[in-house]
Amino acid sequence: MCGIIGYTGKETALPLILGGLERLEYRGYDSAGVALIEGNKLVVEKQVGKIRELVKSLWGKPYKGKTGIGHTRWATHGEPSTENAHPHTDEKEEFAVVHNGIVENYLELRKELQKQGVKFRSATDTEVIAHLIARSYRGDLLDAVLEVVNKLKGAFAFAVITVHEPNRVIGVKQGSPLVVGIGEGENFLASDIPAILPYTRKVITLGDGEIADITPEGVNIYDFEGNPITKDITLVPWDIISAEKSGFKHFMLKEIYEQPKAVGDTIRGLISGEEELPFSLKEFRRILVIACGTSYHAGLIGKFWIEKYSGVPTEVVYASEFRYGDFPVSEEDLILAISQSGETIDTKFAVNYAKEKGAKTLAIVNVVGSSIDRESDYTLHTHAGPEIGVAATKTFTAQLTALYYLASSSHPQREKLTSELMKVPSKIETLLDKSEEIESLAQKFMKKRDFLYLGRYLSYPIALEGALKLKEISYIHAEGYPAGEMKHGPIALIDENMPVVVIAPQDRVYEKTLSNIEEVKTRKGIVISVGFEGDQKLEKLSDYFLKVPPLEEDLTPFLTVVPLQLLAYHIASKLGLDVDQPRNLAKTVTVE
Repeated sequence: MCGIIGYTGKETALPLILGGLERLEYRGYDSAGVALIEGNKLVVEKQVGKIRELVKSLWGKPYKGKTGIGHTRWATHGEPSTENAHPHTDEKEEFAVVHNGIVENYLELRKELQKQGVKFRSATDTEVIAHLIARSYRGDLLDAVLEVVNKLKGAFAFAVITVHEPNRVIGVKQGSPLVVGIGEGENFLASDIPAILPYTRKVITLGDGEIADITPEGVNIYDFEGNPITKDITLVPWDIISAEKSGFKHFMLKEIYEQPKAVGDTIRGLISGEEELPFSLKEFRRILVIACGTSYHAGLIGKFWIEKYSGVPTEVVYASEFRYGDFPVSEEDLILAISQSGETIDTKFAVNYAKEKGAKTLAIVNVVGSSIDRESDYTLHTHAGPEIGVAATKTFTAQLTALYYLASSSHPQREKLTSELMKVPSKIETLLDKSEEIESLAQKFMKKRDFLYLGRYLSYPIALEGALKLKEISYIHAEGYPAGEMKHGPIALIDENMPVVVIAPQDRVYEKTLSNIEEVKTRKGIVISVGFEGDQKLEKLSDYFLKVPPLEEDLTPFLTVVPLQLLAYHIASKLGLDVDQPRNLAKTVTVE
């Protein structure tokens, strides 16, 4: 889940690399570093902590090299430290490597190198790559990399430079994301597109088992056997303004407010006809939804919609559990993989497993050309634009949009259902225009250490998502639970100190949810409810009432999630926490 950037060209490399790292910092922020070719020397600078610590350490240093690589780290092998920070070099400091992912056989390779007299300076798996390339080098960096990649096992991506070939960067992709940016007299390498958006919108997305050989003059792509590969250049439909804060204090807040546009753009993208699926959901015996984190919660809501509108039995499984369970999969099944980045490692491997068993695979992703997009049989793209905040917000509602569209695709009243969906963006807009009270509510509850979130039917996954958002960015313990299951355990937690957030739109389980609120009040719990404007019964029962515009039952998750996103955001912001880059988390999980 680390971030890689590489550059070679006509400009001074350091400012470009540091700028790219700042835009990649959501991928990891335990430490950061750069390696530059300065004349006939390799210069490496790295610091523990966020990118700003690295930037401070570089003030006043007159580096002018035009080739370099950079890295921001989310630690897997070796604790966060200067020694374990990337880039890593060989013993003579002639080769530098930055790496994302895990080399699964690194201990075996390390022991072999140590027997040959190599002295390691770090506890990382990455340093193995630098030593192997140095020992394989015979005058051509590509040849050395080709020799080494076939010794490595695991899911990884890395970039390497050497003083022996100062205008060259080699990038390798095997399981972890890597894209090439195409410029004029300069070319780029990065883990993710936002890193290079200020400089180019022309990209080549590398596939697994591919190597990019980059010089200022051009880019050549090879497979792991050294055979040339022809790749298409894609024009990214985002610009750098989309990836900047635009006056908001944090990216997360900006992205919450971008949800009307994200939903609207996704609807327009789906109904344009470009992504019409050549099958009906009713053709399948069952549908297996595979996802992680927030995408899993979207999948739980999608399950209700799919079963209601198509009648096909649907299961939702954590991708990390699916991979190692004994789930029977056949050609009669549809595997629906949901991933914001399209690179989530467990979800990707689940797709590959399902394809081996003969199942059809359908992806919902936000990144065109991502691994899961390419490897699935079919894809529905969300059009949320780049999401920089680690805690997913607009990509969640965009995923809901794609799921609702998919679920209703086999229904005879599809046009009517789509027209209902098209009302959602304006409803979210109205809700966001009246969100000031949530900030004052956050002030009251920011010191609480525990929250309970309750919901039934479509609101249960929203309870899970609300609890996840709060713990992700505020580090407050929060638990989402089905309201009807409260009596089977969680009710023991409720007292006068426990805030209980209840999602209670006027749907088919509304009266049941009100009964659950009565049970909370009887035990002196503090009730924060989310419900429809004008619902006097709910407002009277609640200590605090967060209103959303009335909406057709099936579409309520689009609205009820928004106050919970804002509550989590304002609590974390008032606590002075780093909302966009919460501790221990990274945006894209590309390691197990």
